Amino acid sequence: MTLRVGRIPFLVCAPFFFNSVGRENEFPEVAFVDGPPSVHSAGLKDGSIHLSPASSITFAQKPGAFVLSPVLCTSCSFEVRSVKLFSRYPIEELSDKRIRMTSQSKTSVTLLRILLEKRYGLRPEYVPGLAAESTDDACLLIGDLALEENERHRFAYSYDLGTLWQEWQGLPFVFGAWLISKDALSACLRPVLDDYMLRLETSIREFRKNPSQALDVWLAKYPVNLPRPLIEDYFSVLDYHFTDERKQSLSLFFKLAAQMGLVESAPPIEFLE
Repeated sequence: MTLRVGRIPFLVCAPFFFNSVGRENEFPEVAFVDGPPSVHSAGLKDGSIHLSPASSITFAQKPGAFVLSPVLCTSCSFEVRSVKLFSRYPIEELSDKRIRMTSQSKTSVTLLRILLEKRYGLRPEYVPGLAAESTDDACLLIGDLALEENERHRFAYSYDLGTLWQEWQGLPFVFGAWLISKDALSACLRPVLDDYMLRLETSIREFRKNPSQALDVWLAKYPVNLPRPLIEDYFSVLDYHFTDERKQSLSLFFKLAAQMGLVESAPPIEFLE
């Protein structure tokens, strides 16, 4: 059988995947499927892929279906830069205002709702969509779109969701986790899965050793409209280690989401053993 891996073509995921770009033949038992976090979250839930660095909230949307990598995640120390609320008003004035919410990541949408409603006590109008329209007062963008919006300076205010969470809870936020379907734990797939997870850890180490060379490979396949120094500096704020503190933060996120009715319950976290 083939292990189907959801590959996200955002800069944040370059350390996971750069060594597979153009070298897919070196992974004969793996099939890579490109798409944004929302697509891979759906694929994990319907069984069309086996694993992906998907939106972390996906784990709570289908309790019991997945395990998480115990060592890998997508996190930051305070700012993440690529998950941001851009606004024409100060955040405290967003009640009854119209906020365009990205459709690319349920985690970011859930996090923003928790922050606005629980931290700030706000009740804005949420509108689905990828980018702000002229009638919108604010918009939530993620990934390369958020990084590009940072450079345009079209909004008077911008708020980094990683910073807002850590200021509030004192914990770094976990935007993405490596979700692994329990179907991938079968006898025929488990050896392929174990080998691939080790190769992921190697990929991150290789990226950190020579990020410029790794980015040459990545950007040739997935270009972005950003200055190269800004791209390289972006990785100084990202951390891919799933520490105990980050595991605590993820559990708290699930708990708050459940309290608000954004997921049915806050499931206990299960890890790949």
